[in-house]
Amino acid sequence: MIAPDAYQAVIATPIGMIGIRMAGEAVSELDYLPADAPERAPTDVITQAVVAQLQEYFHDPRAPVTVALAPEGTVFQQRVWKALRAIPSGTVLSYGELAARLGTAARAIGGACRSNPIPILVPCHRVVARQGLGGYAGEVTGDPLGIKRWLLRHEGVDVDR
Repeated sequence: MIAPDAYQAVIATPIGMIGIRMAGEAVSELDYLPADAPERAPTDVITQAVVAQLQEYFHDPRAPVTVALAPEGTVFQQRVWKALRAIPSGTVLSYGELAARLGTAARAIGGACRSNPIPILVPCHRVVARQGLGGYAGEVTGDPLGIKRWLLRHEGVDVDR
C-alpha cells in the first residue's frame, strides 16, 4: 500500500497510475504505480503545473516540458539525462549513437537510462537498441516494455522496426 503522503500527486494516465514527487519547486521523481493506487490531487500550484504538463503530453506528445526537474544522480547520469531531454519527441537514438555523442559506452548509457528517476519528462524511452526496442526501466520484457512501446507510438515512432 502506498502511503497517502508519499507523492505530491498521483494521476491516472493512458499508461497507468503515476506518482509525482517534488523537491521544492522541481520534479524529483515520477513513479509508475500499481493500477489500484488511489489518485491524489496535486498538493500545491507547482505540482498542479506538473500534472497539467503531463496531461498535455498525453494529449499532444510535442507539448514542451517547461517545469523544473531535479533528478538526483551522479555527474555522468546528469550528463546523460540532459542529453535525453535534447532528443525531440518522435525521434529515437540508439544507445550506441547517444554514447558516441557523449564519448562513452552504450552500456553506460543504458545504466543511466535505467537509473532515470523522471521517466517521460526525461525521455529515456527515446533511446533504443541498434536492432529492436531495447529495455525500459531496467527490463527487457513485460509491462515496462509495453509502456515504452506506447510512449514511442504516441510520439509517432514505428516501434516494429
